Amino acid sequence: MKIEQYLTDSSQLTQEGLAPLQRISPDLILVFSALEVMADPLFLTTLQQSFPTAKLAGCSTAGEISREGVSDGGAVITAISFEKVQLHLVETQVANLDDSFRAGAELGRQLAPLNPKAVTLFGPGIDVNGSAIINGINSELTAEVLISGGLAGDGGQFKETLTLSPSGLSARGVVAMAFCGEDLLFGHGSFGGWSPFGPARKITRCSGNILYELDGEPALNVYKKYLGDHARDLPASGLLFPFEMLDANHSQLGLIRTILGIDPDAGSLTLAGEIDPEGYLRLMHANVDDLVDGAEEAAHQTLKSLAEPTPGLAMLISCVGRKLVMGDQVDDEVEAVAETLHHATVLTGFYSYGEISPLGEILSCKLHNQTMTIAFIGER
Repeated sequence: MKIEQYLTDSSQLTQEGLAPLQRISPDLILVFSALEVMADPLFLTTLQQSFPTAKLAGCSTAGEISREGVSDGGAVITAISFEKVQLHLVETQVANLDDSFRAGAELGRQLAPLNPKAVTLFGPGIDVNGSAIINGINSELTAEVLISGGLAGDGGQFKETLTLSPSGLSARGVVAMAFCGEDLLFGHGSFGGWSPFGPARKITRCSGNILYELDGEPALNVYKKYLGDHARDLPASGLLFPFEMLDANHSQLGLIRTILGIDPDAGSLTLAGEIDPEGYLRLMHANVDDLVDGAEEAAHQTLKSLAEPTPGLAMLISCVGRKLVMGDQVDDEVEAVAETLHHATVLTGFYSYGEISPLGEILSCKLHNQTMTIAFIGER
């Protein structure tokens, strides 16, 4: 397995800059880029001309992650050449929120005959139900398939995102990479670092990922009471105060939900993933040290799943809400991961609108919010 990486702060890719990537004859080109960079027509054309036989995958971001740390407004392009692992890409379109399960099931039907050991997918970050996409995929695959990935970003604007696949760029595309073969090494980890505050509130009315009522009151009203002065900056300030999901017995599920939008007329909140209509929600907050410790814990989980440190590619997908909390110290969580994993591991990734990862040792794939998730790819 060979890996080369190219970083740029503009859409003007050069053959000279991409030459080291071309020399390894890559099977896969992973691209995580600011929306304005990715949207430049020359950007895609240059990639396609430079790597005519490689498969392209990636998405727009709310910040790019590389071996150099965190950047904004540029692109991280990583080339991977496999020696033993077989790689396949499948893709589909998701029309809107209500089409999410169908789109996931379509991906699952394409993936099933490939018998993948692990799948990594990227999809739109807007007008989509990430939980439903995952449920759709899982409806067609066996539980042993480990699924990771994330939802695209657009720098925190929540207006338009792009996904890159072999077909090109699309605002509604979902692309999934299937990693196959017994020589695949796949590791994973996911952890938040957020702390709860306030009482748990009973979900009294919801539909999918739309929360209408908590304890019989309009959810937006309840949320605004807790946010105080921060309420005037909704929905953006919702990234700083996510919900922790609890089951009907008030037990923690290990899942967090970010607020992506509000409907003042309906008094509702749009969350980034599905919620349990029989469960409870509790507000959360965090500081920089807690989030950095959470990222380090995700790296330790990844090592545990691998059994021993080994070089490879680590895809770090973290939430834009974490980036907003950490501000200028956002590099600290990437450094914490880098220092924990094998020193020769290459880092790539992005800040997202939703993270996809197996849930701890249960291995059931879930949509996460406000976490650092890691998907490690290597070969025996």
